[in-house]
Amino acid sequence: MNWNELTARLFPEGHAITESDSFLSGSARVAGADIAVLGTTDHAPIGVEIALAQARFVLRTVREHPGRPILILVDTQGQRLRHRDEMLGINSYMAHLGKCVDLARRSGHRIVGLVYDQALSGGFIASGMMADACYALPDATIRVMGLPAMARITKVPEERLVELAASNPVFAPGPENYARMGGIEAIWDGDLAASLAQAFADAGAPDVRSVRGLERGGRKLAQRVIDAIVAGSDVLAS
Repeated sequence: MNWNELTARLFPEGHAITESDSFLSGSARVAGADIAVLGTTDHAPIGVEIALAQARFVLRTVREHPGRPILILVDTQGQRLRHRDEMLGINSYMAHLGKCVDLARRSGHRIVGLVYDQALSGGFIASGMMADACYALPDATIRVMGLPAMARITKVPEERLVELAASNPVFAPGPENYARMGGIEAIWDGDLAASLAQAFADAGAPDVRSVRGLERGGRKLAQRVIDAIVAGSDVLAS
């Protein structure tokens, strides 16, 4: 789904979102209130320029519109794989973006992510995954690393990774598998405007992604490890 079609369905009350070099930014009306919108389109690679543009937009929203909800629209092929970006420290730029999103959350902004097309690797982790909750459309493509690349890095045969992906969502792409792991709160189909309004109403609650992963059977140990660490910290504190 292209971003123009998406925004028409998300914002029947109207929006003022523009696109510049695959960077989306602007505002929209949701359930009678203004929200800030940023994101990417055209499977944009996240280089230093887009990372800074997104971070700048978040900081401006915090400064000029305190408490305004923020929507992050995700369509990215991940970080830009160029020598220039690596030499400039693209990891630091993306970390800066993630910290700006966290600053907005700590400053009282409700933040929702929506994967409407493609979400890969660090470009997704530093944006949509930093939201209070992230959602996806049914046809979205989500993966941290493709199985061929994973095979090259881990030295595990690709055929074996394909077998593992059939039963373990950690290895498998797609919104359904990320929902099983708790990384995606829900997959939206139908009335997108109503789904978005409900997402903002639910945002701001404690992070329940590890709880969702346990409930849905996609991440069976994360919440148990968290519980054990918290219990141990409580014992030490007492």
